[in-house]
Amino acid sequence: MQQVFSRPKTLTDVQMAYCPGCTHGIAHRLVAEVIDELGVMDRTVGVCPVGCSVFLYEYFECDSIQAAHGRAPAVATGVKRTLPDRVVFTYQGDGDLAAIGTAEIVHAAARGENITVIFINNATYGMTGGQMAPTTMIGQETTTTPGGREAAKAGHPIKVCEFLSPLEGVAYAARVALTSPANVAKAKRAIKTAFQTQLDGKGLSLVEVLSTCPTQWVMSPLEAMQHVDDVMAAYYPLGEYKNVTSKE
Repeated sequence: MQQVFSRPKTLTDVQMAYCPGCTHGIAHRLVAEVIDELGVMDRTVGVCPVGCSVFLYEYFECDSIQAAHGRAPAVATGVKRTLPDRVVFTYQGDGDLAAIGTAEIVHAAARGENITVIFINNATYGMTGGQMAPTTMIGQETTTTPGGREAAKAGHPIKVCEFLSPLEGVAYAARVALTSPANVAKAKRAIKTAFQTQLDGKGLSLVEVLSTCPTQWVMSPLEAMQHVDDVMAAYYPLGEYKNVTSKE
């Protein structure tokens, strides 16, 4: 019998710690598949965040480094500048990248550091109790906004792709979702383009992934997927926001 589907070599054969219905696992697989297809596992370094994906180093066969909360772009910068032949990626949530790590990602982007950033946006602090995150949408209920986020009190959500793509050091920025086979295929193409952008030495590349959090959203996995399509994607439109290669 011909085997048509298997685990990527870059993905370890261990049980992940994510809640049922969370799409971190899908994002992990796509990153691993891209690393396999590009043939760079032996020279890839992943920078692990703080948050739900803190155990990233257990899920990938490549080398990895644990960064302090929000500091993944700074750690990745050090690795890439010291070892420029390495393929370096960070994997960060919205609290990690868009809150405590805002300065790190902005300045890494402004400098055009030749790294790849996988940014998981589930509009909440998933691991620490479901508090409001920088990406929590107006009206969204969280444990710290039980009546829904109000712009007058908490400001407006940060749209990371729109925020970073105008910076000259950003070579590629795209926002994707994982809610259907078609969207997963588009997400993989974006992630592969981001890694290829780094291999081509173009500058910082970022893929923002709209992800589910059924536990903190208090939804079933299917409801959470529908919420991404109907609510999140309406505020955070999918698509490419910058691709310097396509203009050449």
